[in-house]
Amino acid sequence: MWKIAPALVLTEEEGKTMEAWIAARNTPQKVVFRARIVLLAAEHVSNRAIARQLGTTRDTVILWRQRFRLGRTRALTEEAPGRGRKPTIGADQVKRMVEATLHTTPPNATHWSVRTMAKAQGVSPATAQRRWDAHGLQPHRVKTFKLSHDQRFVEKLTDVVGLYLNPPDKAWVLWVDEKSQIQALDRTQPGLPMKKGRCGTFTHDYKRPGTSTLFAALNVLEGTVIGACLARHQEFLKFLRKIDRQTPPGRDLHLIIDNYATHTHPRVKSWRSKHRRFHLHPTPTGSSWLNLVERWLRELSPKRIRRGVFHSVPELVQAIQEYLEHNNQEPKPFVWTASVQKILQKVQNCRAIFDALH
Repeated sequence: MWKIAPALVLTEEEGKTMEAWIAARNTPQKVVFRARIVLLAAEHVSNRAIARQLGTTRDTVILWRQRFRLGRTRALTEEAPGRGRKPTIGADQVKRMVEATLHTTPPNATHWSVRTMAKAQGVSPATAQRRWDAHGLQPHRVKTFKLSHDQRFVEKLTDVVGLYLNPPDKAWVLWVDEKSQIQALDRTQPGLPMKKGRCGTFTHDYKRPGTSTLFAALNVLEGTVIGACLARHQEFLKFLRKIDRQTPPGRDLHLIIDNYATHTHPRVKSWRSKHRRFHLHPTPTGSSWLNLVERWLRELSPKRIRRGVFHSVPELVQAIQEYLEHNNQEPKPFVWTASVQKILQKVQNCRAIFDALH
């Protein structure tokens, strides 16, 4: 009678880590194999039963049980000294490849591709890709950014984020913005429907019956949207009147807006002086990311406009209204979590890097 080895004791975090390795599609199979051994050993399965289940030997099971006891999860991803495949390129060549990726560009392009880097360094494309993956390099990707030069940046940031994280009692906080020049595009020919083996199609050229501007006010807490399609993006005052009609009377309204000149027009100021419950909170210049209604507006085009066919502006407006109604039937609020201190730290880090480069 064989004596069953005592079960391995795992922490909750170790168990979740190894289960994630097994579930992930890009985890090396040798790591998955080792993780399965440890998880079965933690369930008090005998070494022989584990070996039969995984198609290996009892000695291999004992080996990885011992290595896990000594090195925990880290031991499952590392090779013992002298084992494993020897690297085909040296550390110096890897360093040259990384330096070239970070600090140079090819003669005829703005950034390196796997194939151009492989040709320049005399390695295979697969080798170049592996080295980029190992160092977290993705030359084909780029993100946009902008540092605000608003003299009142900290003041405005503190005001806006304070409304998100600690909204006033019994008041409404609304993200407000407009999406201007939404084009009603009518294709010159009917498109072909999607079928098995072929995606849907539409013509590359189109007619332009006209445009409309969508004003939107997103409720921070509920995710519902008050919207209005107007002919011009200067009609901000008309939209304020609609917000006034569609919100509970007597409630203070705090509107997060950008720095567009229409928002401070004399007529708008005169109207606000008679409607004291409206409080406008401008975001810092160059900081549209603080207004999450832009995130909501960004989804409108791919979901409802881009692939639509509209023979007239009223058809476009009707499609937008249907989108608004569906959103308000199943609202999904955006949740703001970043504190002022966290944002300022990121801005300072970005400024430091920017100053060092320039």
